[in-house]
Amino acid sequence: MTPHERLLDMLATRSARTGSFTLASGRHSSLYIDARLTTMSPDGLATIGPLALAALRESGWNPDAVGGLTLGADPVSFAIAHASALAGTPIRAFTVRKEAKSHGTGKLIEGPFHVGDRTVVIEDVITTGGSALRAVEAVRAAGGVVQGILAVVDREEGGREALNAAGFSVIALARATDILTRIPHQP
Repeated sequence: MTPHERLLDMLATRSARTGSFTLASGRHSSLYIDARLTTMSPDGLATIGPLALAALRESGWNPDAVGGLTLGADPVSFAIAHASALAGTPIRAFTVRKEAKSHGTGKLIEGPFHVGDRTVVIEDVITTGGSALRAVEAVRAAGGVVQGILAVVDREEGGREALNAAGFSVIALARATDILTRIPHQP
């Protein structure tokens, strides 16, 4: 089984559910994907890190750092950073807070992020693209350059198109249609 097939199986068996759900975007859907059930597991991290790193390299992007809105982007960013260190091509990870701290330095971006960094914004699941755009705004405001967006899952509900329309290329490791075909029967 390839790493991509392994990821699809993990997402289908751990993260995907069918039924009636209200998504973070406010939309209603018959498919819910809680990617964190995969991205926060040891074998999920071990699969996603190298797979995402390879996708970044294939894209021609050469980021200094990767990150996105906490909490969904965090394990993916950390997995990429770890895989990059093992490969001898370190990429730093950062996280974007949903709002700046009211104490300490009051930063919106945490971690080893530097002005001028070439970055890739990370998403666990893209639905509308809104979370990725919030992260893009934070990165740009902090002096970073966004090369593109990498998601674990594209729900195929217009988010990729919205991000493309905003001028960003998107890489998705999995699509909802690929996951749906692998979901085991649910009672």
